[in-house]
Amino acid sequence: MKKLRLILGDQLNINHSWFDSSEDECIYVMMEIKDETSYVLHHIQKILAIFSAMRSFSDQLKEKNFNVIYIKIDDKDNEHSFEKNIQKIIKKFNINIFEYQQPDEYRLDLLFKKFHSLSIDVKTISSEHFLTIRTSVEEFFNEKKQWRMEEFYRYMRKKYSILIADDKPVGGKWNYDAENRKKWNGEPKTTIDFRPSHNHEELFKVVVAENIKYFGEDHAANFRWPINRDESLKLLEQFIEKDLCNFGNFQDAMHDENWRLFHSFLSFSLNTKMLSPLEVINMAEEALYKNKLPLASVEGFIRQILGWREYIRGVYWAQMPGYENNNFFNHTKNIPEWYWTGKTKMRCLSKSISQSLENSYAHHIQRLMIIGNFSLLAGIDPKHIHHWYLGIYIDAFEWVELPNTLGMSQYADGGLLATKPYVSSAAYINKMGNYCSKCSYNYKEKFGDNACPFNSLYWNFFDRHQDKLSKNPRLGIVNSQLKKMDDNQKIEINKKANEHLDNIDFL
Repeated sequence: MKKLRLILGDQLNINHSWFDSSEDECIYVMMEIKDETSYVLHHIQKILAIFSAMRSFSDQLKEKNFNVIYIKIDDKDNEHSFEKNIQKIIKKFNINIFEYQQPDEYRLDLLFKKFHSLSIDVKTISSEHFLTIRTSVEEFFNEKKQWRMEEFYRYMRKKYSILIADDKPVGGKWNYDAENRKKWNGEPKTTIDFRPSHNHEELFKVVVAENIKYFGEDHAANFRWPINRDESLKLLEQFIEKDLCNFGNFQDAMHDENWRLFHSFLSFSLNTKMLSPLEVINMAEEALYKNKLPLASVEGFIRQILGWREYIRGVYWAQMPGYENNNFFNHTKNIPEWYWTGKTKMRCLSKSISQSLENSYAHHIQRLMIIGNFSLLAGIDPKHIHHWYLGIYIDAFEWVELPNTLGMSQYADGGLLATKPYVSSAAYINKMGNYCSKCSYNYKEKFGDNACPFNSLYWNFFDRHQDKLSKNPRLGIVNSQLKKMDDNQKIEINKKANEHLDNIDFL
């Protein structure tokens, strides 16, 4: 019985049971498909990272004597279709059984259901990566109206016995988020960027020759992202050893001269399955006891993976299809031109977007409280923002990006994910970073020519959405302040906000 197994670009898990032993009658296929580069416009580093990681994985399998067919982007026989390529291989090798791992994106899940109409046996199996199944979150909350990550996170802690002693949380508290909000002013010193370096110039030339559309800087000659498990493990080990101790204190900090700070850079390795979430969590917990790391740092890091990552995935599968069409505030504005260039006078946005274009990366506070914050205040269409995030970030796959963008960042789901819109005036941005000190705008002003756009847009946002937000229990202070404003002040604020919105491409 001849068997064909499909491996996707985000299924690079060498510890999967598929690879326990090689079989002469089993063929593995990997393919670079143009459609997978074009369903949104992608950052060139994301394309290079996935293709190079796939090629490295294929080489690793071949070294272990697995039969691998690898279809490159420029192969003449490449049909640039999963279905057509697979049908050709089935016919050529007289395949009896076709197997594929459960894809993480609804788009591919729907597409692959067509395989079940093939005239041979077709099997779908687990990717053996996540700590939950697709339906776990929905089943956990059952008929509850409100879903909250914290509740699910505590359940997962107990289930996997992570940071648990005598059935209670280590340290006495479940969550140390309140301790993780310090501003970074240059101390403690950050470590060197210990990511690997690769030369992907030849691959880049091929991508260009194949007319694949992209944006962002390629850095092909000095490509800094891990492309295999060994590099990913080394990155993990170095993060645990050198940076995890300071991660907690400064995980929400921002600085215009240090875009990395103490973040792990592990999300691409995790989301392509070169690393498993459980091994990352276990290493962090082990370091807590072995190296006596701060509990707030370790707990905060583990919460992102064990809590938020698993929770987000569950929300995605519970809400698809259709979640991408949510638009609670009916926002319709287009993305400003400078989202593609970083050329804006607002320093926080200029630095965050330019960094994203340069490195295909921004940490979560830059994504949420700078770029996402402005997008929501300005009334940009959440689907446009979703496509932009999905394309620009190297770790962005729809299952994790869509709920984070539409739900957490843009509140487009009306509060399923976030208890309130995550917006702020310039005061918060100044509190958590140093962008404001060198900005063309004054973060303290609301009305003047140099007034920071965040300030008037913030109050304008709440004013124009009073019908939807006035009864939100977490916005009591904001709504109270809004009510106390005299009419003239509101008029001035809204006038200034509309000025900014009318000239949004020139801010």
